[in-house]
Amino acid sequence: MVTLTERHSVPGPDVYGFLRLTQTTRGRRRVLSAVVDEYCRAHELTLAALFVEHTPIGFFSPAFVGLLDTLALPEAYGVVVPSLGHLGPSRTAAKRARIICGFGARLLPVRFPASTIQDADRCHS
Repeated sequence: MVTLTERHSVPGPDVYGFLRLTQTTRGRRRVLSAVVDEYCRAHELTLAALFVEHTPIGFFSPAFVGLLDTLALPEAYGVVVPSLGHLGPSRTAAKRARIICGFGARLLPVRFPASTIQDADRCHS
């Protein structure tokens, strides 16, 4: 007898987490990392890597460039962030979101502010 697909260990699509933690504690980093990890588990996604921006040194920080490098991989599905604010201040976040979507990746915020739902939906269409 063959078991159901749900009983097989099938990896989900590869996603990459991104956290912007310019002034925070280790405890907050652990909590936010756990939020991204739990979101991935709940949505059957494989968290392939977590990029953390520690200092606001410019638009193309090493963490953001590393994220973009991984989005060029054929198995890259999307980017998970606790909220869109983790992409930076509003102008920076909007530009970074457009770049992420330009790679064909999905932008998956764990928490949506009501005003950004339409903007994020543009990534999915």
